[in-house]
Amino acid sequence: MEENRLGEVRRVDPEIAAAIEDEEKRQQGNLELIASENLASRAVLQAQGSVLTNKYAEGYPGARYYGGCRHVDRVERLARARAKQLFGAEHANVQPHAGATANLAVYLAFLKPGDRILGMSLAHGGHLTHGSSVSITGRYFEAHSYGVDRSSGLLDMEEIRQKALRLRPKLLIAGASAYPRRIDFEAFGDIAREAGAVLVVDIAHIAGLVVAGLHPNPVPHADVVTTTTHKTLRGPRGGMILCRERHARRIDQAVFPGLQGGPLMHVIAAKAVSFREAQLPEFIAYQKRILQNMEAFVEALRGYGFDLVTGGSDTHLLLLDLRSKSITGLEAEKLLGDIGITANKNAIPFDPRGPRVTSGLRLGTPAVTTRGMGPEEIRVIAALINEAFTHRSDRRVLAQLRERVDELCRDFPIEVSVAGAAVE
Repeated sequence: MEENRLGEVRRVDPEIAAAIEDEEKRQQGNLELIASENLASRAVLQAQGSVLTNKYAEGYPGARYYGGCRHVDRVERLARARAKQLFGAEHANVQPHAGATANLAVYLAFLKPGDRILGMSLAHGGHLTHGSSVSITGRYFEAHSYGVDRSSGLLDMEEIRQKALRLRPKLLIAGASAYPRRIDFEAFGDIAREAGAVLVVDIAHIAGLVVAGLHPNPVPHADVVTTTTHKTLRGPRGGMILCRERHARRIDQAVFPGLQGGPLMHVIAAKAVSFREAQLPEFIAYQKRILQNMEAFVEALRGYGFDLVTGGSDTHLLLLDLRSKSITGLEAEKLLGDIGITANKNAIPFDPRGPRVTSGLRLGTPAVTTRGMGPEEIRVIAALINEAFTHRSDRRVLAQLRERVDELCRDFPIEVSVAGAAVE
């Protein structure tokens, strides 16, 4: 770490400086396999840490409620133009602070409390904000859900169609947080039109793959598309909404003044930088490596006898069914954490265990790919996971595995590869 980077923080608030330094050490010394996490480039980090954090800019470019916005107007216009170009969208709102906020803005734009929505069940791989009973989206609206086929683990589009025609939801939501296969957005579009619903597609996880042409793009088929700007897109933590021009006004009004006040202009600048990085050929090559690494991961884990939900993956993530390994998701998360591999427990479809324990483990390749790792290293990681599960009670073996993780992390340090990953 550069000595002067936290100099002022260390002087003013040594406790926070220490926490930041410890987190940097954790990231450097652990293999990040959480599918929703990635490593932002130096350019993104610098933009987010810029003086733009000082500027209030309520409203939109050319129509602000504060003076002195000419420079931040340039920033937001660039971010919007690049987002539209990347996804082929007619309109982009880059102000949402998070993916959840982006989704909530869409609900505010199209619904009234009590209106009916239909989204993928959280228990089957959907997202909290797609109508879960513990979310505002499930409490303020009449939320219904669709799931996956019990035997295949795949979405059954005809079953979804029949449910949509029976329920006639005002909003049909597609997208997932733990579904490892391609989603047929064209079929969802057909269902939405037939059922008279507005189609909203949440691509928070797969946005980078969509930009690279490695996953179908929902923009031509959906009324509205939401996403985060981190995960596979590898930008700062934040949200974004893409929509057809005819919906632009209601979406913009739902974000501001409907849900938010002043936008985070430093984060919007960082989004713009990440969109610029995503326009480069290197970004497409990076997304291809994510999938190549996932292919190697799936093959290696299958070889060790792991059960994969749906049998594999078409994306950056996979979901393990751990019941055959006689370990819970909670236990597996802790076990891997002890040897320096960060992952998250996750419910599997029709999980007999509760969400605090689970029978599954979700794994992803974006962050380790950003570090420069390839299929060879991915196979090593799979072997480490298998050995940890096999020798879970042997402290000596687990200590050896921790040393092997340390060695792998040293061979692929974050700062060097992240700076070069987007722009070589």
